[in-house]
Amino acid sequence: MLSERERFMGQIMKGIDAVILALAFCMAYFFDEFIRLLTSLSVKAYAIGPTFSGLVYFIFNYWMMLVGFPLIWVAVLALNGIYRRYRTLSFRKLCYLILVSSIWASVASGSFVFLLNIDLASRLFFTVYTVTAYALLIVEKWLLFRLLNLAHSRGYNQENLLIVGTGKRAREFIHAVKQHSNWGLRIIGLIDDEHNLYGKQVDGCRVIGRIQDIPFLINHLVIDRVIFVVPRLWLHRIEEAIQACEEVGISTSISLDLYNLRIARTHQTDFNGFPLLEFETFRAKEWQLFIKRLIDILVSLLFLVFFSPLMLMVAIITKLTSPGPVLFKQVRAGLKGRKFTLLKFRSMVVDAEAKKFQLLDSNEMDGPVFKIKRDPRITRIGAILRKTSIDELPQFINVLMGDMSIVGPRPPLPQEVEHYQIWQRRRLSLKPGITCIWQVSGRNKIGFDQWMRMDMQYIDNWSLTLDLKILFKTFFVVLVGYGAE
Repeated sequence: MLSERERFMGQIMKGIDAVILALAFCMAYFFDEFIRLLTSLSVKAYAIGPTFSGLVYFIFNYWMMLVGFPLIWVAVLALNGIYRRYRTLSFRKLCYLILVSSIWASVASGSFVFLLNIDLASRLFFTVYTVTAYALLIVEKWLLFRLLNLAHSRGYNQENLLIVGTGKRAREFIHAVKQHSNWGLRIIGLIDDEHNLYGKQVDGCRVIGRIQDIPFLINHLVIDRVIFVVPRLWLHRIEEAIQACEEVGISTSISLDLYNLRIARTHQTDFNGFPLLEFETFRAKEWQLFIKRLIDILVSLLFLVFFSPLMLMVAIITKLTSPGPVLFKQVRAGLKGRKFTLLKFRSMVVDAEAKKFQLLDSNEMDGPVFKIKRDPRITRIGAILRKTSIDELPQFINVLMGDMSIVGPRPPLPQEVEHYQIWQRRRLSLKPGITCIWQVSGRNKIGFDQWMRMDMQYIDNWSLTLDLKILFKTFFVVLVGYGAE
C-alpha cells in the first residue's frame, strides 16, 4: 500500500542515510585515532592527529572511500527492501535487516577498496567505520520510528482504510494494523453483507454498511483506500464497488482467498502488459540468486585450481590401479527434471551398473536409492576417494557449467525420480548441489523419507546465510568423513 508520498519518503530516507554514512566516516576517523592512542598502535596513513585539520587531510587522500562507502551501503539497504517497506517493518526486523545489510555492505566496500587499489587503507579504520555506520543507522531508524509514531498519534501522515469483509482473514488484517501503530493506518469501519452484523463491533471496529453502501460511504467519509479482504465467491459482488472507487479516485486493494495453499506464496507481476498473480514454492530475490551463482563460480574455480595437482594424481592412480576411464559419467535429474551428465572420479569397477542388479537384495537404504556397506564393486583407491569425498571434486565442473550449485539437494537418478511420491518431486524445484543438509547430517545413516524432508526444509528456508552454514559444516564433515561409506 505504497503511495507516491511514501515512495518520495523512501528517496528522502536514502539521502538521509547517505549523510549519516558520510558522518560515520568522519566519526570513525576520530574513534580510530583514539583507539590507536589508547592501545599504542602504529599511526595510520595520512593521519595527522585527532583534529579537524587532520580529518580534512585524511579525507583529501581518501575521498573515493568517503564517496563510495555511503553509495554502496545505501544500494545494499535498498536491495534489502528497507526503503520500500519501512512503513510495515517492525523495529526489531528493521535492525536485523540493517545488520545483514551491514555485513554485505562491508564485503562490497572491501571489494571496492581492492578493485580501486586504494593504497595504505587501514583495516582497523575499515572495521571501526562498519561498526560506527551500523550504530548510527540504528539510532537514526529508532528516531524515525519515534517521529512517525508521534506524527501518527496526532493525526498526521495517516491513511484511512475502509475494510470490506469480516471473515478470518479480515480479522487477521485488522489485528495486524492495530499491532503496528507505526504503519500510520486507521480503520474507519467495516463492510459486510450480513444484515445482523450492521452496527456491531468486530475486533473493535464497527460494521458501518453493506457492499451496496460503498458508493455512498466514499462520498461522505474521508477514505483513502478501500481494502477488500473477501472470499473468492464474492468476486461478482465487488466489481461495482471497485468501479465506484475508481470514479472518485480512491485507491483499492484486494486480498482474495483464491486457494488454500500450504506451501506456495503469491506475488503480483506483469508480463508485457498482462497482470499476473503468481504462486511460487521457492522464492528468492534476483540479487540473492545472482550472489549464489557468483559464489558457485568463484568457489568452483578456486577448488579446481587449488586441487588440480591432487586431481591429476588421482587420475593417474585410478588409471594405473583399475582398468577403465578415469571419470565416471552418469545421467542425473537436475532442475525441474532436466537431464545432465554428472562427473565423478570412478570409484567402482567398469561393469558396476551391470553387477548392481545382483546386489539389490543387499540394499541397506529404503526408498528408490541403492546403498550398501562394503560394496564389492568399489576399487581399492575408490574406497579412499569415497571416504574423503575426493571422488566428487569433478562435480565443480558441473557447477561451472550451470547444471549444479555448490549447495542444493543431491541430483537423483531419473529412474529414482520415477518412484518418487508426489511431494518428493518438489526437491527438483531447486538446482541440485554438491552438498546440502543431508550431507552434513549423517548421509547414509539417514532414511530416505527423512532425507527428502531435509531437502524440503532447505528449499522452504533457503537463504544465503543457510548456504554459508552448510558450507562450513561440510568442511568439518569432509575432514572427519562422517556418514561417508
